[in-house]
Amino acid sequence: MSEDMDSKDFTTVAAEDAVAAKPPRARVEDAVDPKETPRETMERKRDYLEGFLQKKPENLPAGVPGGELYEAVVAALKEIYDPEIPVNIYDLGLIYGVEVTADADVSITMTLTTPHCPVAESMPGEVELRAASVPGVRDAEVNLVWDPPWGPDKMTDEARLELGML
Repeated sequence: MSEDMDSKDFTTVAAEDAVAAKPPRARVEDAVDPKETPRETMERKRDYLEGFLQKKPENLPAGVPGGELYEAVVAALKEIYDPEIPVNIYDLGLIYGVEVTADADVSITMTLTTPHCPVAESMPGEVELRAASVPGVRDAEVNLVWDPPWGPDKMTDEARLELGML
């Protein structure tokens, strides 16, 4: 009989130790810093992200993507709109490439939506004039290509959203 008593005592003691060893429950008050309101926390995070996203790469030559002259040419191209579609030609995907040489010469490779586009004769000339008018650009040249052909897949998400395609 003493053996049964010892085993019961051991089980009871083990169960009491398990109850006593439970960790305390987490409380919201423990996780919240009383010195900082949720609004302050969000504003701090937002400021960090804005600074991170606005930061420009350092020590880039002017003619590479992200460089000052390159970005100015792209901004000028984004001011030209297709007369039939209310989206600028850059976001529309008509600009295949922008190259800026060390001498500040700009070469733009572009296409049109179709070879029979009503602005097929005037659009490349307008693109060339706009690119050449960017301060710092010495000369601009437009190369009109048809291969690869333009398709809606070349548009940016912003253009698709503007046209209700997303």
